[in-house]
Amino acid sequence: MAERVGVSRWLDDTFKISVTLKGVDGALEVIGGGVLLFLRPATLSHLIRSATQHELSHDPHDFVAGHLFRYGTHLAHGSTTFAAVYLLSHGLAKLVLVVALLQDRTWAYPGMIALLGAFIAYQCYRLADQFTVGLSALTVFDAFVVWLTWREWLARKLRAQARDGPRRGTR
Repeated sequence: MAERVGVSRWLDDTFKISVTLKGVDGALEVIGGGVLLFLRPATLSHLIRSATQHELSHDPHDFVAGHLFRYGTHLAHGSTTFAAVYLLSHGLAKLVLVVALLQDRTWAYPGMIALLGAFIAYQCYRLADQFTVGLSALTVFDAFVVWLTWREWLARKLRAQARDGPRRGTR
């Protein structure tokens, strides 16, 4: 079994790339949370309106610009504070776990599985309320990263067992 789990170089590389993408996602969440935390809602709303005005004047049905504009017009202090704390906590947790995984820290494997499992549960709850393609894709990607993380954790354990040999008293 040790040979089957640890051999696929493609899956090992896919794991590293996927975890790195989670790290980039975490960094973007930290940046976004910082922006929300330090900018007043009125300032942020003005920036969003300024950024989307040109695009919406050319294409009033632009998906991204339209959603940003609608979000910007409904900003309130309480909602931006909640969003900032939410983004900062998720982003920092992901960054810590990604760095630890890339350093092959044993504790990070179950930590990442638990964190992404919680995200998946929450995302499924949100999908039950309102289905979106983007959230569905993120949920599938998170499930894939959970599987890759579990696989790498198992391969790591099997490599350690093969390296250490049988222990005394386990026969």
